[in-house]
Amino acid sequence: MTKKLRILYHHRIAAQDGQSVHVAELIHAFETLGHTVHMVGPSLRPKEFGAENRFLDWLRRALPDFMLEVMELAYGMRDYLKLKAAYKSFGPDVLYERHNLFLPAGRWLKEKTDLPYLLEVNAPLADERSRYGGLKLEKLARSLERKTWCAADRIFPVSDVLADILKAEGAPENSITVLHNGIDPALYESLDGTAIRQKYGLEGRTVLGFTGFVREWHRLDHMIDLIANYDAADSPHMLIVGDGPAIPMCRERAEKLGIADRIHFAGFIDRMHIPEHLAAMDIALQPAVTDYASPLKLFEYMAAGLAIVAPAQPNICEILEDDKDALLFAPQDFDAADALIRRLIEDAALRARLGAEAKRTIERRHYTWVDNAARISAIAEPLIEARKS
Repeated sequence: MTKKLRILYHHRIAAQDGQSVHVAELIHAFETLGHTVHMVGPSLRPKEFGAENRFLDWLRRALPDFMLEVMELAYGMRDYLKLKAAYKSFGPDVLYERHNLFLPAGRWLKEKTDLPYLLEVNAPLADERSRYGGLKLEKLARSLERKTWCAADRIFPVSDVLADILKAEGAPENSITVLHNGIDPALYESLDGTAIRQKYGLEGRTVLGFTGFVREWHRLDHMIDLIANYDAADSPHMLIVGDGPAIPMCRERAEKLGIADRIHFAGFIDRMHIPEHLAAMDIALQPAVTDYASPLKLFEYMAAGLAIVAPAQPNICEILEDDKDALLFAPQDFDAADALIRRLIEDAALRARLGAEAKRTIERRHYTWVDNAARISAIAEPLIEARKS
């Protein structure tokens, strides 16, 4: 049993979304193990899941990208003062930080105090923002990011693919430990989706499901096309839990094909109700995913014992094995994905086998938040002792 630690937890998550779920679950896991956690993060956060900070959302729409990045830098400097004050008042054994762009506060505290510095990395953010959102201060952002990665005593990327990216950018290989995302299995015991099936008229239907933020590149429109190929009497239905920019397109597609009564949109729901919605599904869809991510929804699907269809790309193959605990298709080959979904629609025994094995994989490979917290704690201990000596 590891000793009880005082953990200074630092992040810059201002929205209530999958990122905030990760933060909350890991903190809860630390506390479950008996550690004491003091969190330093944005003070203005929305209460409802799926919501963003309204002031920040207004700033993003009102200001040019350059000014937003300057403000991020300014926040990082102010944030260091908050973090330093928390260090003095809390007296932590270790600093655990969720990496973000233009956020050197953790590295500065490490340099100032020699406090053991653990860094969680979920994405190569400078590269990601440069490719997708635009990055005006790109040279500075990349420099700060590399310095942060190299300053950390231990780095926890969420996939082997991401670990390779960090190594290529100069992060010391011996400082890297891959920690995939996880789940709290207790939330998925004694699942009952009866009420959800009744709510949406899904009794007796095979239900395809998707949870999370819906973007166009998820290609749910393609899955809607598949459902349209079935006669109404024996057609599967789809339950989409979440919201996002692709939802209007999905609604329009379902209406155009005359199957709006078979596609059900639950919208954003409270995190505590996700398990019962998953229990109403038979087949879980992960049609596309960023190539270095560790999707939270994937672990939720597994814990719920669902038959999963996902792309056979390296970061997914780190977690799932084709025809053992999921069916995998070549990325972007949606005709192949359709064939796998049809196979599952027609074979209830195969669905049951894959779902049961996916659930066992959670336990077999220790994909839980408490397991992650225990590994982090064990890695932190010798760093703490070395600082004392």
